[in-house]
Amino acid sequence: MLALFVHGMGRSPLSGWRLLSRLEHEGFGTTTFAYSATFENVAAIRMRLIARITALAEQGDYVLIGHSLGGVLLRCAVSELPEGTRLPRRLFLLGSPVHAPRLAQRFRDNVIYRAVTRDCGQLLGSSERMLAIGAITVPTISIAGTRGLPASRRVFESNSNDGVLAVSEVTAEWITEHHQVDTIHTLLPFSIEVSQIIAQRMSAP
Repeated sequence: MLALFVHGMGRSPLSGWRLLSRLEHEGFGTTTFAYSATFENVAAIRMRLIARITALAEQGDYVLIGHSLGGVLLRCAVSELPEGTRLPRRLFLLGSPVHAPRLAQRFRDNVIYRAVTRDCGQLLGSSERMLAIGAITVPTISIAGTRGLPASRRVFESNSNDGVLAVSEVTAEWITEHHQVDTIHTLLPFSIEVSQIIAQRMSAP
């Protein structure tokens, strides 16, 4: 069983090294996919990701793991895989929004935000574009962080959050399982509890 990890915005594949090393210790194969939100638009990333997943599917059973924006990009790619492609056994979304996040909507017109995040940032800030991605039929496990930061209280008020996303923003009826762990958004791939959930589900029939 192989696991493909896709990092979040402004990060790199190295952000998943702790999670992937734990999965390798459990006997699973791992690989990563890199992209740049600043220098690539969503369509270009999606095309490369589709090609990568298609090649991975030819090797046998696999799962997909996406942190934050990485999970959004994976949903974009899975929904457009060529007909006949072996689908992933599971999709794991680590703090990955399924609705337009309130922070992205708040900053989408900010000059610095637009310059750094480009089309990916505009995707996150658009309710219409996020809604258009839609549900996928692959068994999906969403893992949300709940250790909000003090500075985020004004944004999320009493809503449970990981400092970047509210739990409600990573929740949807079509998602197979929802889990919550006591950590912040950035550290989700480093969480022992997250790696345990993923390893257990990868071992399941």
